[in-house]
Amino acid sequence: MDNFTFYSPTYFVFGKNEETRAGELVKKFGGSRVLVVFGGSSASKSGLLERVVNSLGEEGLESFTLGGVKPNPRSGLVYEGIDLCRKENVDFVLAVGGGSVIDTAKAIAAGAVYDGDFWDFYSGKRIEEALPVGTVLTISAAGSEGSPDSVITKEDGMFKRGASGDAIRPKFSILNPALTQTLPAYQTACGITDIMAHLMERYMTNTKDVQTTDRMIEGLLLAMIEEGPKAVKEPDDYEARANIMWAGMMAHNNSCGVGRSQDWISHDVEHELSALYDCAHGAGLAVTFPAYLSLAYKHDVARVAQFARRVWGCPEDIDDEEAALMGIESLRQFFKDIGMPSTIGELGGSEADIDKLAHTACYGNGRTGKLCGFVELDEEQIKQVYRNML
Repeated sequence: MDNFTFYSPTYFVFGKNEETRAGELVKKFGGSRVLVVFGGSSASKSGLLERVVNSLGEEGLESFTLGGVKPNPRSGLVYEGIDLCRKENVDFVLAVGGGSVIDTAKAIAAGAVYDGDFWDFYSGKRIEEALPVGTVLTISAAGSEGSPDSVITKEDGMFKRGASGDAIRPKFSILNPALTQTLPAYQTACGITDIMAHLMERYMTNTKDVQTTDRMIEGLLLAMIEEGPKAVKEPDDYEARANIMWAGMMAHNNSCGVGRSQDWISHDVEHELSALYDCAHGAGLAVTFPAYLSLAYKHDVARVAQFARRVWGCPEDIDDEEAALMGIESLRQFFKDIGMPSTIGELGGSEADIDKLAHTACYGNGRTGKLCGFVELDEEQIKQVYRNML
């Protein structure tokens, strides 16, 4: 196991109706002038936005709202939010929504106190300072409610890139599983896929002797395999939703990733799909992960075979390569069973796009030609990953 530091200060409030405590929690963490960031009309129509804003008012806090966050959130709204924060002397940013809303709130929080272009943080500069951020989570997926990460799409060039820094870890996150019960089955399945991908990105490691975090990841994956189909089939299953919501946070606050190298090539590859086709991130990952592992498994057949046996129950009495391939197919089939796509065509793409996708993945926004993680892949190998999606 490698040396590590781990800092995860988020105050989690979990359960039914806890969104009514938003004002109390913002006040607890020093906020007085609050920018409430949200997505589309569902937050308003459901009454959630009103409950949150009323809660702020009951604590004597002034609030301003910024809606319109889209899936695969765009840089334009971030700039708008930064300007609003500066104009209104905002001292706290509250996200009401899923990962796209939270990532937008984080980007605004970082950009509001930075003299340069916030996109510097999405081009490699680490975030060291930001306005405090809180969240009211409505979708179990991205894990942004507990992570130091944010992903934004730059509209000039359509580059989808990430930024990181403990300064943007939420001060608090309200997790009410009941808020996810109205999600369509497809969105629920996309979230399940995203959660599993965050776990698998950490599982594919070159660090030896990481049994504790291996077992943590395996346990969370097994929970998702058991609870995920329940939530897709029965949207009102609160207990399944509750287990998925907490797994989503655990998958990406990095408690499962400490002391080990991590992969993230699948996320880099998928970001090009969702930037170009505007598909759901989870749907893109469902196509990407099996396609990537079909190429990468030979780098460490024993590790992928361990994943296959411990998570998918593949037989112990077959050789590692056969087990690894069986595990990859089990993963692909699971995603298909919960309603996820399995080909690039189902995402709206085609073979004609592969050269562009691979080139942007390897060279776009200042990258130097290779994607590195569990393996090291050049542009031609990334093209093969995309071909595996056909």
